[in-house]
Amino acid sequence: MTAGFSTAQLIEKHRATLDQALDTIRTRAYWSPHPEHPKAYGDGGSLSAADGQAAFDALHGTRLDLGQPGTDGWVGGEVSPFGIELGVEYPHPDIEVLLPAMRAGMAAWRDAGPEGRAAVCLEILARISARTHEFAQAVMHTSGQAFMMAFQAGGPHAQDRGLEAVAYAFAEQTRTPLTADWSKPQGKRDPLELRKAFTAAPRGIALLVGCNTFPTWNGYPGLFASLATGNPVLVKPHPRAVLPLALTVQAAREALSDAGFDPNLVALAAERPDEGLAKTLAVHPDIRIIDYTGSTAFGDWLETNARQAQVFTEKAGVNTVVIDSTDDYKGMLGNLAFSLSLYSGQMCTTPQNLLIPRDGIDTDAGRKTYDEVVADLATAVDGLLGDDARANALLGAIVNPQVGERIDAAASLGEVALASRPVANPDFPGATVRTPVIVKQDGARKQWEDADADAAYLTECFGPVSFAVAVDSTDDAVALLRRTVRDKGAMTVGAYTTSPGVERQIEEACLEECAQLSLNLTGGVYVNQTAAFSDFHGSGGNPAANAALCDGAFVANRFRMVEVRRPA
Repeated sequence: MTAGFSTAQLIEKHRATLDQALDTIRTRAYWSPHPEHPKAYGDGGSLSAADGQAAFDALHGTRLDLGQPGTDGWVGGEVSPFGIELGVEYPHPDIEVLLPAMRAGMAAWRDAGPEGRAAVCLEILARISARTHEFAQAVMHTSGQAFMMAFQAGGPHAQDRGLEAVAYAFAEQTRTPLTADWSKPQGKRDPLELRKAFTAAPRGIALLVGCNTFPTWNGYPGLFASLATGNPVLVKPHPRAVLPLALTVQAAREALSDAGFDPNLVALAAERPDEGLAKTLAVHPDIRIIDYTGSTAFGDWLETNARQAQVFTEKAGVNTVVIDSTDDYKGMLGNLAFSLSLYSGQMCTTPQNLLIPRDGIDTDAGRKTYDEVVADLATAVDGLLGDDARANALLGAIVNPQVGERIDAAASLGEVALASRPVANPDFPGATVRTPVIVKQDGARKQWEDADADAAYLTECFGPVSFAVAVDSTDDAVALLRRTVRDKGAMTVGAYTTSPGVERQIEEACLEECAQLSLNLTGGVYVNQTAAFSDFHGSGGNPAANAALCDGAFVANRFRMVEVRRPA
């Protein structure tokens, strides 16, 4: 579709996709309009792998001018975890100029209505989808994800999450009719009659504070939820991962302009080194919504200090797996090994604590002691990552030096059951690639029952570090699970058991502590992966996050219904 098209044309183009998304969030079935395989791209206007690589390469050393008002300088400095200097420069904002410019387009965007806004959002996603190979390179070289993960998680899966947010936003805004005739009988007198109009009124400018590890996957839900509910969006990327979100802003501004809306409804706020721009923006009176993924410390600060804004946070958690028993020992070990290894454990959903009864577990391969389970898991990880080519494809690169420091410090935390080793990447000699480390820990009640307990496994250790925690019983494992989720939060919980009673016990703990649970995963589905339209990412009910991606609560507070009454 060429420039100058109407909102009506966009609605016609994208309405079937929106309808399918609306149906799927009700059925929770599998569906995606965005192909997962790299070879699916290259026809119909989308970039092929070679074209996407060329587009990414052409960005190196350039200035990405988005045409934003209030640009007072240029910033950059991203270095790929794979060792490549990107050299891209981005506009630095004068926020007192940019924010008023963003507000200027709000009235027309509000008046476009839920369907018009949804259609434009889907056009933005369609344009991003056509550039998936380019975006995959940008995600890979800012996050350290291996190519296939960057392609899938940073491309179609992120786009799915954005579309999911649009669907929820549309559903919530259209629960109330646009107009209603109201008539109240008064006996012998004429009835009281009013004509009422209801408009979804946006809160104001939304601030998206991006993360380093999943800039698009974690960023798109908030971005599209805010935009679809009528709010301008200011995107403040992580300094190490600007490019994927800058390209997103570029695509959004072009689509908005082509549809006849103010492109300043979406803008970029890249920051100077150590500027702390997110903290400045977060308390600005024009910022009315904040989406944040990152450390607990800054998430807590936002929730405490950004009082003028509706704040949605995803913070740190301690993800736990209870291992009670299994009827597929090999499958369990393989599934856990993959979960611990994927993207070097640098996912907010990666398991950290493996709670194993010290007297062992029953399996289809016979009774296994705690030491045998830990040793066999270490062997499974070694087998999975024994070939360096496969290891590189699963692990990607360590995203920052702090993760490497945690890996090196793990040996001081207990007996090492599986040591981390460096893996050479022949394609990117500058990459730091490390295999997971597993550390044995004593999970006796005296180690964690006290409120002041400071066992290493009671704190998130972000990266490929996990703890095999020996507990006195499955009951103690469930009690420790409860304590961990309640005090520290968890994005995911996993469990393995052949006992219906234990299964119900763990399920009840997760229902009461509000944690998403995966039971007995032994095949190609992993505890640290969630599917848009079907799985909820986080619950919003424990300290790891105050919102879920996506549900009605994630979008409903981004707008308010304003009513106008007139005599009929």
